[in-house]
Amino acid sequence: MKPFFFLLMLLFVAGTMQSQPRAQHNLVFDSLATRWDEAMPMGNGWLGALVWKKDNAIRISLDRIDLWDERPMKDIDKLHFKWVQEKVRLNQYDSVQRLGDASYEQNAAPTKIPGAAIEFDAALLGKCVSNVLDITTGLNTVRFTTGTVMRSYVHATRMQGSVLFENLPDNKMVAPVLIVPPYHTGRAGQMGSSTEGQGLERLGYPAGVLTKKNGSIRYHQDGWNGFYYEVLVEYLTLPAGKLAVNWTISVKKPAVLAIQKNCFAPGAIWEEHARWWKNYWSKSSITIPDTLVEKQYYLEMYKFGSVARENTPPISLQAVWTADNGNLPPWKGDYHHDLNTQLSYWPGYSGNHTDLTSSYTNWLWKIRAVNRRWTKHYFGTAGLNVPGVTTLSGTEMGGWVQYSMSPTTVAWLAQHFYWQWRYTGDSAFLKQRLIPYFREAAIFLESIMKKVNGKLQLPLSSSPEYHDNTIRAWFPAFTNYDLALVRNFYQEAIECSDVKSSSHYREVLTHLPDFDINQTGLTIAPGQDLEESHRHHAQLMAIYPLGLLTPDNNDQKEIINRSLRWLEQKGTRNWCGYSFSWTACLYARARQADSAARMLSIFASNFCSSNSFHLNGDQRGGQYSSFTYRPFTLEGNFAFAQGLHEMLLQSYQGYVEVFPSTPVSWKDIGFRHLLAEGAFLVSANKSNGVPESVEVTAQHAGTLKIKLPFKTWIARGADRKQFLQVPGNVVAIPLKKGQTIVFTNGYE
Repeated sequence: MKPFFFLLMLLFVAGTMQSQPRAQHNLVFDSLATRWDEAMPMGNGWLGALVWKKDNAIRISLDRIDLWDERPMKDIDKLHFKWVQEKVRLNQYDSVQRLGDASYEQNAAPTKIPGAAIEFDAALLGKCVSNVLDITTGLNTVRFTTGTVMRSYVHATRMQGSVLFENLPDNKMVAPVLIVPPYHTGRAGQMGSSTEGQGLERLGYPAGVLTKKNGSIRYHQDGWNGFYYEVLVEYLTLPAGKLAVNWTISVKKPAVLAIQKNCFAPGAIWEEHARWWKNYWSKSSITIPDTLVEKQYYLEMYKFGSVARENTPPISLQAVWTADNGNLPPWKGDYHHDLNTQLSYWPGYSGNHTDLTSSYTNWLWKIRAVNRRWTKHYFGTAGLNVPGVTTLSGTEMGGWVQYSMSPTTVAWLAQHFYWQWRYTGDSAFLKQRLIPYFREAAIFLESIMKKVNGKLQLPLSSSPEYHDNTIRAWFPAFTNYDLALVRNFYQEAIECSDVKSSSHYREVLTHLPDFDINQTGLTIAPGQDLEESHRHHAQLMAIYPLGLLTPDNNDQKEIINRSLRWLEQKGTRNWCGYSFSWTACLYARARQADSAARMLSIFASNFCSSNSFHLNGDQRGGQYSSFTYRPFTLEGNFAFAQGLHEMLLQSYQGYVEVFPSTPVSWKDIGFRHLLAEGAFLVSANKSNGVPESVEVTAQHAGTLKIKLPFKTWIARGADRKQFLQVPGNVVAIPLKKGQTIVFTNGYE
């Protein structure tokens, strides 16, 4: 390596490494939260914990991702798509609502359920003076006026959480008390709504069994149809006023804790945990001058590392932080596939965490047999579709049937198979997972679509939540939402398949109609403009996340701009928090950087709890939205992080573009190891508004196509003679696996 190039690499790495999470990104308070949705969150994809104060006790809410009551939704098997079509035709939609939605609202289960809580008497410890969550390790440290310190974390790779008290007052033992959820109180339990959550008593569980022994507490809770779970807490008094507490939750087997010793002392257990987080944060990082947005970004990526693992179920509405308020979680904590699960994985791909995003496709692959049976039962066709609202095992739950039983859900889910392949370059995944999944989905889509005047149509189409759950939510022709999903599905299928299959998919694509576009831009559906402010930007799917329209094409740019101006005209009064995160992604794709940054700022300042949880409603009294409630869901958080990724790096058009949509006011910015499609790791920085360097490493052999932010540049790490000519100011060069090339501003 030439000395100049070596020095350049050292300077580049030194500059970008500074963008790792720092102390200013931590959650820092001088008191304990008094609400569960403001608590300090910790997790490892399987287990979750929330540290807060309830009444006079320090409370740690405990959860596990697969705590589920999966009893079938009442009467849901009576629904059939042809029957729904007939009821729509006859204007008798109330009968569909009774079967499809009433059961979801009225019945407590199926649902995600909470675990338990550990409490400690706060009166013995004095007043809290410091409460810090260090996101670099997921360690929460609470200090009290008595000098006592409480540390807690959920181990990154083990099925265990740990708590350590230090400097306890003399002769005072702060013994843990296990608080069980109110499944059995003798009361009926509140009915509530799906947003508020019904009382846990409505599940009808028998009273759980608490077994206390010297140094341990075990809680056994029976659920529906033989399901049970156990919570085990073990505690040990240590010298020098210390108390060590460890806990775990098991499902359908007795709980076991292999470790009872101090899990905070230097040694293999803590180091194993810290090593995982160090590796996680080493995967990618960013730095921007907007301190509010930058802190929110790192808190989002911390939460992503807390709720996803390769072998876990996917991220549900609240993941491992189920509501601890005596009720079921909002919307039963289920899997909503008309937006929520999809948005939750957006930042994992470009954030270079494809090991964690694989949990989504792994789960979708695992539940195929369940989904096939439902597809045959509900639609009466072969092939594969997925209910828009499902349980842990993938069974249908109902709700507004336009979306909970949409005919195009599988097309959106298939995109995540495509992304998992495009960002990793994993050829085995392509052959063994992506292609078979697409093949089954295509069989279904081609079974349900019929030709009308030479163009394929769905029997009924919808656009999520537009016209809510009324008969008007159904459209006789493709909505732009459904059409974008189907068009995108076939374009990706063509790219991924062999010649014979590609030819077939291309033929299907030619028979799909064009998008419905008028003076408002992309409409909801033919004859239906966006008439009012609306939370779900389904009509704009072609812009983001699907990338079917691009500002590189002048005609498409005009459609994009027209659509966004119309969106602005309708305003944000009926938006939820995730609407702002999604709009940031839309503006970033349109290269409207200031608007993208503004959406991120609004989300962070108005729609998040003090602990960074997305609360859906405007928490500043309705400044931007008429929704002022606070049901916690995660998709808005993770879509926020992706909004920033889209401002810094884009690669959906077949080439990599660095800083495609950053505000001029962001003078000093940079990122390290964001991941582009094609499995290219990209790092770049800009100083005083001037791009200085771009580094690209190929994780697989392939041709890098990149649009550089320089007028003139120097390349190191590759032979300039190998550069290929590509239109549009795009540089192309073949790279070997592991090869790194660095571009810098200047002349050779």
